[in-house]
Amino acid sequence: MPECQDLQKICQRVREKSTSYERYNFSPHYNAFLKAFFDLAQEFDSLEDFYRICVAVPVVMTGFDGALYLDDDSQNRLFLVCDSKNGVYQTGQPAPEAIVSKRDPYESGNQYLVPVYSKKPKEPHQEETDSSSQQKSGWLLGMYSVFPAKDLTEDDRFFFRKYANRIGYNLHNRRIALQNVDHLDFIKTLVMDIEHNVIVPNMYFCHLFNRLKKNISELDALNEQARKAQETEKGSVNSADLTADYKGLTAELFACHQDLVKHHANISLFLESLFRREHFERGHLVLHPKNCFVEKEIILPQLEHYASRLKAADITVERPENMLDLEIQLRVDVGLLAQVYANLFSNAAKYTESIITGQGRSRKSMAYGREILDDYPEKGKKGVKFNVFTTGPNLSAEEGAEIFKEGVRGTAAGNISGTGHGLSFIRHVIELHGGTVGYEPTPEGNNFYFILPAPPVQSSGIQ
Repeated sequence: MPECQDLQKICQRVREKSTSYERYNFSPHYNAFLKAFFDLAQEFDSLEDFYRICVAVPVVMTGFDGALYLDDDSQNRLFLVCDSKNGVYQTGQPAPEAIVSKRDPYESGNQYLVPVYSKKPKEPHQEETDSSSQQKSGWLLGMYSVFPAKDLTEDDRFFFRKYANRIGYNLHNRRIALQNVDHLDFIKTLVMDIEHNVIVPNMYFCHLFNRLKKNISELDALNEQARKAQETEKGSVNSADLTADYKGLTAELFACHQDLVKHHANISLFLESLFRREHFERGHLVLHPKNCFVEKEIILPQLEHYASRLKAADITVERPENMLDLEIQLRVDVGLLAQVYANLFSNAAKYTESIITGQGRSRKSMAYGREILDDYPEKGKKGVKFNVFTTGPNLSAEEGAEIFKEGVRGTAAGNISGTGHGLSFIRHVIELHGGTVGYEPTPEGNNFYFILPAPPVQSSGIQ
């Protein structure tokens, strides 16, 4: 029966596979081994369970122990991720120095080590010389170890070489599938970031445009008054009043223009930091760090941006007296860290409440500052703790412990609009910078803080 043209390529591969299997001539026991491996690989979904399958099937089916070593691209070395003695290692164990990645099988001690490829490598004489040769010949993912090597026959060694190929194919496909899931999850989170940090603040443009329209209408009315005054012999409008009104409107128009420019710059900064191509290509936020004076370049612009909202809420802003004088440069992503402060100041405008101090006076305020921490993140190093304090009732211990998680809002939020995403975004950005976030109650309110690693002492001027 002639083959369908659409199926010819696949049919050819079927014939090649059939010929290969006849040449391999695996025993019924080894055929059952492969069936068990493929069935279980489909039954279990997680990567950790796949590691377990890779070493458990040989133990049960052949009595040989196994270990799976995988490459860690960031450290360019092998790590033991699972073996038949201890199962999965939650933190990869560095491989012994004698066990390294090689493109051909080899023995080390009493272990027989076989390369694990993402797909079958080409023969040496087939290797391309261009930059894509590694991808075309298969990525070396790690090494599979079988032991004791002294008990392996040549047939056993041949079979485990083919078995390592099957591990590589499945591992590659499983990683791709998990990367796709992670990528989709990241995009969902990024959409929330964009909605929370760009779309909602962008609505402020409506307020500015309405304000501008009102000023233009008032300017038109003022112009009409001046025209009528010119038509009368003596004029019914005092020129001094017209001049004063004109100057007032001009100042208001200029202020509105300045607000538009600043708001546009702020939104543009947020758009640039959230819509970077690398975010979408890699499936996670990618930092663009640079040396920065945090108060001067991030805090003060955001504080100015939120000044009118804080004033409208009758919130007094308490600034540190010595932060600028003692400020140090940190290497941070300005766009993303600006959004951290935007979220903190936005929350302050919404949730700050009045309290009665110990002196009996009413206080409704927000304060910010920073302090140097010793032995952070480890002994002998320093960190910089940035604080944003607001007056009001303390969060409960349970709320304080959960408040930086996605979707969590304090009970005091009540009917105030919000999604519970802002603090989660802050935690994500700060952790990308190698820092930590936290909450602590104070006698008069709540302090939300984050800690960033400080630069080395010799280059920072930290005392």
